[in-house]
Formats: sequence, C-alpha cells, structure tokens
Amino acid sequence: MIFAAIIGLAIGVVAGIYCPYSIPPEYARPLAVAVMAGLDAVLGGIRASMASNYDTEVFISGFFINGILAAFLCYAGNMIGIDLYMVAILIFGMRIFQNIGVIRRLYMGK
Repeated sequence: MIFAAIIGLAIGVVAGIYCPYSIPPEYARPLAVAVMAGLDAVLGGIRASMASNYDTEVFISGFFINGILAAFLCYAGNMIGIDLYMVAILIFGMRIFQNIGVIRRLYMGK
C-alpha cells in the first residue's frame, strides 16, 4: 500500500516539474489555503491510522468540509476586503504541526 503512495507521489512530482502550467496571481491565496487544508486532512488521516482509529467517512468529510470552509473564508475575505485567508493558513498550520508532533510521538513509541 505504501508502495502505491510512493509511486503516486513520484508521478505527481514529475508531472509538476514538467508541466508548463503556472497559477495566475489572483488564485495564489486560495490555492495556498486549499493545499494547507488538504495537507491537514492527510496528516490527520495518517495520525488516526497510526492511532488505530481511522474512519474513511470522517477522513473524506473532513477533507471536503475543510476545503469548502477555507474557500469560503478566502471568498468572504475578498468580498469585504479583509485578508481572512491568513486565519485559515494560521489554523491549518497549527493543526499540521500538531498532527506531525503526534505522528512523531506515535512512530517513536512503536
């Protein structure tokens, strides 16, 4: 299973390097928030899997709800002229570091 994930990651990296596509500047902030939301969900799934309480429905719903909430914060912030995307980046960043810390502790405890 981990082999398939590593192959998928390698294919994604190679495609990203050789793909001549650039993101327009107006989409940079929402994309950054979306990447943070996705990374938070993936690390939360890894954490839950290592703690033996992983649930696919919780993972998928969290992935999409986090993404939708982050997109809404970006959109609402643009509409009212406040940088609300920074709130999403701050919260997702804190959660990512918390998940990494728990994953590290779980890994070292085995």
